Amino acid sequence: MPQPPAPPDLPIREALPELLEAVARTGTAVLAAPPGTGKTTLAPLALAGLIPTEATASGNAASRVTRDMPQRRVLVAEPRRLATRAAATRMAALLGEKVGERVGYQIRGETRRSAATRVEVVTTGVLLNRLIADPELPGVDLVVLDECHERHLETDTACAFLAETRQILRPDLGLVAASATADIGLWTALLGAEGEPAPAVGSEPMRHPVDMHWAPPRERLNAPDGMRVDPRFLAHVAHVVERALDAGDGDLLVFLPGASEIRRVAERLAHREAGSLGSDIYQLHGSISSAEQDRAMRIGDRRRVVLATDIAESSLTVPGVRIVVDAGLARRPLIDHARGLPGLTTAYASRASTDQRAGRAGREGPGAVWRCWSEAEHLRRAAQPAPDIACSDLTAFRLQAACWGTPVDDLALPGRPPAGAVEAAEATLLSLGAIDNDGSATERGRALARMGVHPRLARALVDGARRVGTEKAAEVAALLNLDRRARGDDLLAQWRQLRTGRDRQWQNEVKRLTRSLSASNGPGDSAPDSTDSRSGASAGPGPDPARSHSNAARSGQRSAASRPSRPVSDDEAAATVIALAFPERVAKRQEGAPAKGKATASNRPPAATSSGQWRTVAGTGAVAAEGSPLTGSEWLAIADADRSPGRAAAMIRAAVPIDGELACELVGDSVSERVEWDTERRDVTARSVRSLGAIEVSSEPLRRPDPALVAQALAEGLRREGLGLLRWSEESKRLRDRMAFCHRALGEPWADVSDAALASGTDWLEPWWSRARRRSDVERIPVGQALRNLLPWQAGIDETAPEALPVPSGREARVDYSGEAPVLAVKLQEMFGAVDTPRIAGVPVLLHLLSPAGRPLAVTADLKSFWEGPYREVRKEMRGRYPKHPWPEDPYSVAPTAKVKRHLR
Repeated sequence: MPQPPAPPDLPIREALPELLEAVARTGTAVLAAPPGTGKTTLAPLALAGLIPTEATASGNAASRVTRDMPQRRVLVAEPRRLATRAAATRMAALLGEKVGERVGYQIRGETRRSAATRVEVVTTGVLLNRLIADPELPGVDLVVLDECHERHLETDTACAFLAETRQILRPDLGLVAASATADIGLWTALLGAEGEPAPAVGSEPMRHPVDMHWAPPRERLNAPDGMRVDPRFLAHVAHVVERALDAGDGDLLVFLPGASEIRRVAERLAHREAGSLGSDIYQLHGSISSAEQDRAMRIGDRRRVVLATDIAESSLTVPGVRIVVDAGLARRPLIDHARGLPGLTTAYASRASTDQRAGRAGREGPGAVWRCWSEAEHLRRAAQPAPDIACSDLTAFRLQAACWGTPVDDLALPGRPPAGAVEAAEATLLSLGAIDNDGSATERGRALARMGVHPRLARALVDGARRVGTEKAAEVAALLNLDRRARGDDLLAQWRQLRTGRDRQWQNEVKRLTRSLSASNGPGDSAPDSTDSRSGASAGPGPDPARSHSNAARSGQRSAASRPSRPVSDDEAAATVIALAFPERVAKRQEGAPAKGKATASNRPPAATSSGQWRTVAGTGAVAAEGSPLTGSEWLAIADADRSPGRAAAMIRAAVPIDGELACELVGDSVSERVEWDTERRDVTARSVRSLGAIEVSSEPLRRPDPALVAQALAEGLRREGLGLLRWSEESKRLRDRMAFCHRALGEPWADVSDAALASGTDWLEPWWSRARRRSDVERIPVGQALRNLLPWQAGIDETAPEALPVPSGREARVDYSGEAPVLAVKLQEMFGAVDTPRIAGVPVLLHLLSPAGRPLAVTADLKSFWEGPYREVRKEMRGRYPKHPWPEDPYSVAPTAKVKRHLR
């Protein structure tokens, strides 16, 4: 065999002997090497014994060890498909070979390897599938986990599985964690054994200088909101690209958060190009075909502007790049477990991520970085991105752990998953029949895991194929799995566009899923071992798993690739697959929202000009974009929606209309008695309600509601309406005031009759309350008689708090107990001769001394002090105004009276 070309002189070469020595001694190592040092390409070749690794001092021990090392078969795991293909292509080129010879790769739906392959680059998803299929990884001598610092969920999971494989099954299996900015202590501890940390090997960074330019927008722009980025900011990024092209030489790499933003910036640059840019524009993201990815990676005759997502941030080197323009944004996983809305959101990239991006400019020589934000803002950004395990949907991870067989708490993960996220994942898997009540994987669960897609999509693929046919189920599932999003939220239009186009990646994914369905062929598609195993929580708060997955249980003995019993339209097929994958996202138009007509499988609604409002099975509101063709649909099967923080409703990103009866059949409806307090009618309503989770499908009056439910509804009405729900006579009001006074003045055993106390329970209203069925019944309750149920038997209310008190004139005056103290309102002349203030339950009565016209002249709780002081002023003022009434100088010497006595002076 001809000698391979000499490896490029990259910084990692100095560290290779130490790396090989560490692996030979302990079987593990942590390789910490900054971007551009060659860790992704040279280290695996060296570990496989395919390139020379002698140090400059040829006699040292490390050099001797590396020359004597046996050749290995090395498996390199990359978190992204594009990086997997690029790394394999680069390593094969270093050996002077084609991909598939001594260096190969495998990604989802695509494999290039042979019997001669010694270094195989795979995605972490492929690695996990291999580990679950055979934990011993036969034929593999060493695994390299690349880009560990990015903390992708699959990388964390693979690390935990591999550590367990080394500990129990394959102590000889080598394991290297490679990272650009690794937390050395974390990874050396995870890979270590018997309390000893794994050895750490470092490499010097590239020393090409990089000039930093800060280019914030001049105007204040809107912050990212969910998946939306301010169009003015994208225009600013395009302007910075033009400035950067004019200011320097070399190809330019632009970092943007997603494919949509890449398309918009590409359109702006192409519109302005007209000879002014003098460069070719390429897009680089996971949704484009392999051929387009390869074209973006090749150096051409003209300068290139490569618009990329963060797939170009770490392990992927775009050759020829000397300038980086960074928008400073990233897509991060986000999930609302309570509403079943996993997805992505746009966030500001962390300082660590932007440093990684900046490193792309200095890989091959001096470069420049243009950041589309200010230096002051940069210092306020998070230092590191949150790991996926802390903020992602953990359903696939939990199924992998169940298939692996180790409890989540016992896995040697770099970080612990949130308990709530694990519980939500387990609830989803229970509803899918993928795990049993003990958390172990069922046969169905193992079959779903082998599909190579999210468990929800796997379930939709398996169960949907029986209803709509294998071909259509695979096509819709491939569309959802590859995220082939076009503009607009009409998923049917996107599906038809893919059918008429030449999207090779989608076509290959359809073929792969079709093969997976054919391979399952029955046992894996059956229901779990028992119906009890699917009786846990559903994928969302609405559907009943036992009903929503009954079709799967009944069809366990049929082939997954069977044909439907009747022709199924594209509309129904798409709706069926989406509803099976995301039952909690099926939505019905809310009452009062504008509708243009009911949408069924054969009746698509016309485009509308106003956005719609729907309610999902999970209880979340959902809205469509202005002018969406979905606006007139009564029912929707939503494939994608995101709910920004602070917003009540989620924005629909992709959906199709679905027939309401089909939705009920797929998700599983229920009928229940709903007896509740109607705040508008201010009365009890009793209905038989057909519901789909949080959606009320239909209802009809219930003639004989459960009395217990009626009592609960009336109690709710009492809590909401307060005591005004009862009809209070003047007598009952006075009785309550007297009882309240006794409770304040004497305490126990006098009952608390405040609003809060009386509204908190209904026992005091018995026996009338239990016989009530509606508001009118409650209004007929004799409240005064009910209040007397609360009186203590030892004491009488009339003796303790009499309704009236005798006054010196011989008359009885009613006491007002409505205030803090009892009030006795009496004409001043009726109190002549009295010295002491009356008392009730030891509390002085507040005397309101009235004029002959009944107006207050004085208020006092000390009658003697009034006679000896303020009375003189009252007498002086009143005797002229009311000369026919007595106003003696000495009030003690005159008999009290309520009448006029002219002879008194």
